[in-house]
Amino acid sequence: MKPITILIADDEVEIADLIALHLEQEGYRCLKVHDGRAALQAVQTQHIDLAVLDIMMPGMDGHEVTRQIRERYRLPIIFVSAKTSDLDKITGLVIGADDYVAKPFNPMELVARVNAQLRRSLQLSQPAGDRSSVLDAGGLTIDPERRAVALYGSLVELTPKEFDILYLLAGHPGKVFSSEHIFRQVWGEAYYEGANTVMVHIRTLRKKLGNDPNKNKWIKTIWGVGYTFNG
Repeated sequence: MKPITILIADDEVEIADLIALHLEQEGYRCLKVHDGRAALQAVQTQHIDLAVLDIMMPGMDGHEVTRQIRERYRLPIIFVSAKTSDLDKITGLVIGADDYVAKPFNPMELVARVNAQLRRSLQLSQPAGDRSSVLDAGGLTIDPERRAVALYGSLVELTPKEFDILYLLAGHPGKVFSSEHIFRQVWGEAYYEGANTVMVHIRTLRKKLGNDPNKNKWIKTIWGVGYTFNG
């Protein structure tokens, strides 16, 4: 069986070495690069299962690397950055990162987050069975096998987490899911400050889906409770 390969991109060599040390102890193969262009080239030329990216890198920053990765690939991305404000974290998640770890960080926490993302990615890559799992909500089609979403026949580009949230909600139309439930189900880890993370992903989902004149919104907020799919 091929080892799981993790890309580590950080211009601080000591930090990249520290991350690799702990991940290699878990049995992962690590590929270290120290600028954004090298990170993007690695994803384009090698099989990468997960990327750990710094944001402030020479040549091309982590945000731009992520944007270009998301145009073609679905691998999980974790930002590890000294930019620690809520706005920085939200920006990273909106761009397409699956998780965000602030420097300085506990290496074992990062390992746990990598493990969680890989578990989630592995579950989603398993065969999905027959076409009966495709959801059709009057113009909105969600195909979990192909992880594709079409709105009135036009493809909608979603990040992996956006797709997972939409599929969860659309699979139970009318049921109200709390932010905590969504976070635990989609991220597959303990709920700490996940409310903002869920809110940001719901907001970008709504922008991408737009408003149906007959429904107003595909995803409705039930104030003080959570979110529901208006299918």
